[in-house]
Amino acid sequence: MTHATPFPSRLLALAALALASLVAASPAVALSRLKDLAQIEGVRQNQLVGYGLVVGLNGTGDTLNNAPFTRQSLTAMLERLGVNTRGATLRTANVAAVMVTANLQAFATQGTRIDVTVSALGDAKSLQGGTLLVTPLLGADGEVYAVGQGSVQIAGFQAEGEAAKVTRGVPSVGRI
Repeated sequence: MTHATPFPSRLLALAALALASLVAASPAVALSRLKDLAQIEGVRQNQLVGYGLVVGLNGTGDTLNNAPFTRQSLTAMLERLGVNTRGATLRTANVAAVMVTANLQAFATQGTRIDVTVSALGDAKSLQGGTLLVTPLLGADGEVYAVGQGSVQIAGFQAEGEAAKVTRGVPSVGRI
């Protein structure tokens, strides 16, 4: 008696049908990264700080009387670029010395863009229209973790006329 039993192929077809119905009936599975779900003890943002120069100001930069460090920084930068300024009269009205701060996320990777805050150190009236020159941003350990540079965007403004003076935000603080 030759009897071919289709049992294995019938069983395989039933198993495939059952699996397909389970997949179709189950809700979509959302994938989440562990770092998005948990906070790991000891993992935190890192505060970065740097000192730099904002150039291209329209006469609203630092004055030499109140901010001699601006002239020192400008002279040092120009000398690093091969320009001898010793004995020359420099005017810093278009330059401002600034502190640059940022928060670097704990899991930031190389190439990640971050916001930085630029704050005038001297007596600059405004950083509006300026450009932050390349500024290394250091962590608490003294290592360079980021570099800031680019056009400064002002978070506030100041306007005045004959009858009134209006200030909104902090005009000497900017973001790049």
